Amino acid sequence: MFDSRLLRTFDEVVRAGSYSAAARALGYTQPAITQQMKALERSVGTPLFVRVGRRMRLTEAGEALARHAGIILENLSVAQEQMTALTRLHSGRVRVCSFPSAGATLVPEALARLATDSPGVRVELQESEPPESLERVVRGEADITLAFTYPGLREQVPEELVEIPLLEDQLTVVMPAGHAMAQRRAVKLEDLAEERWIAGCLRCRTNFLHECAELGFAPDIVFTTDDILVVQSLVAKGLGIAMMPGLVLSFLVHDRVAGRALDPASRRQVSAYVLREHLSIPATAMVLDELKAVAADRVGC
Repeated sequence: MFDSRLLRTFDEVVRAGSYSAAARALGYTQPAITQQMKALERSVGTPLFVRVGRRMRLTEAGEALARHAGIILENLSVAQEQMTALTRLHSGRVRVCSFPSAGATLVPEALARLATDSPGVRVELQESEPPESLERVVRGEADITLAFTYPGLREQVPEELVEIPLLEDQLTVVMPAGHAMAQRRAVKLEDLAEERWIAGCLRCRTNFLHECAELGFAPDIVFTTDDILVVQSLVAKGLGIAMMPGLVLSFLVHDRVAGRALDPASRRQVSAYVLREHLSIPATAMVLDELKAVAADRVGC
């Protein structure tokens, strides 16, 4: 392996044509240049120069090394610039996995901030529900994942992951705008026991059934779908009502759909998860900071 310091000195000697000229250009003494070139020759195992009068002439090995030195030094310079950019948060790639409602709200807001503050940081988006989304980080397929947990239904988080709480997301009931309960600011789940329901992902559905069971009834689930837009369309057509996260309220697309909070309030915890060692990677830390800032703004609203 070549010592880059010695290689830079060698390149300057070749350019300048003598040890003394290279010493003046580099700000070294001539004996220092001589010692460095001897060290480089010991490293490669053969002489690189022969003296011809007052000038140094390259040996065959020296000519071969000279042909490569410039390219090697240029590549080292490019690599150094990239490392500097990465450590100063100017660039980097971060793979972010999120569940749909966070992917439609928290993530775009964080990326907009990131694009302004650190445009060189590139984010690749993935979508998955927990617990699969957590496993993606463990397997090295994602750098950050956003996931949610419900009280009493919390699953074991892989020990390799660090949880970073972002916000508590209040659950709502989405219903047709003309529904009698839509006139209220908040609704009680037990008052909707006779309704037809549209259920979401497995984890959300499990929590919904758990909350209904706690109130002493089993809901009539007529449709199940993970697609938030499909849920809204089914509700808009009067085919049922749905329990959905509060994050969804910011992108309700049907004017015939209304969202009402539950009374008493029911919430889920939204957190970011990352491998502990990745907390020290600048680009990953920057994305986490933006996600925390976006979440804090929503909590303060």
